Amino acid sequence: MASLKAIRKRISSVRNTQQITKAMKMVAAAKLRRAQEAVVASRAYAEKLGEVVAGLASESSLREHPLVRERGGQGRVMLLVLTSDRGLCGGFNTNLLRQAEKFLGQPERTTVLGTIGRKAYDYYKRRPVEIVEHVTTGGTAPIELARDVVARAVARFTNEEVDAIYILFSRFRSAISQVPTIERLLPIEAPAATDNPREYLFEPDRNAVIEDLLPRYVEVKVFQAVLESIASEQGARMTAMESASKNASDMIERLTLEMNRARQATITKELMEIVGGAEALKG
Repeated sequence: MASLKAIRKRISSVRNTQQITKAMKMVAAAKLRRAQEAVVASRAYAEKLGEVVAGLASESSLREHPLVRERGGQGRVMLLVLTSDRGLCGGFNTNLLRQAEKFLGQPERTTVLGTIGRKAYDYYKRRPVEIVEHVTTGGTAPIELARDVVARAVARFTNEEVDAIYILFSRFRSAISQVPTIERLLPIEAPAATDNPREYLFEPDRNAVIEDLLPRYVEVKVFQAVLESIASEQGARMTAMESASKNASDMIERLTLEMNRARQATITKELMEIVGGAEALKG
């Protein structure tokens, strides 16, 4: 059995850790609320933009656009893996990397990686996978990050360096549910056309609008993925810190019980020594 001093020191250490996990949970909860509001607000714009693209999907001229036209085969594809820069968020990054491994394991194509977030880069930099670009998420506004990623992706696709580009991110459902999701960015998969397609008036002209609309559509998809990832990260971190705080409470309870048993054993031993000494003096 450990000494009383060692047990008390361990209890103190666990309590200090518990204070940190509780503080991190509160911070994550505050960030989660703002991130969730941003996700909900952006979904309406993304859905409406998808309706516009769906309305144009039936036009043959749109299907021949360089960003929409399907290429004969997908021999070389690029996967953008969107993870966090920091840890302490439970299985958030692990689930994403497990899904990325499944995608990379498909033998019919060659896959190169673009990592968004430090955790993905740290995981793959020592593995036999080609990383063609890497960006971190910290300190960059989500919209600026999305614009930078999309600009590079469109350049690689139009230069025919890759035949298709996919993005892997964590879709936010709730604080305890985040779903790793893979979506194709390029070539653009036009949303399903509605039963009653609308007719649009183009200003200044049709080609100018489409040339701006399609890259913006990809940009909005990446922007939405970044917001979903931020909310998922904070939800996973809040849940993980809540679980860590609970485990710390259970550990403190067990250590306190162990400390009381050790103290009782020490007192009993001292009493036996006193009684033994008194009996020896009588003899």
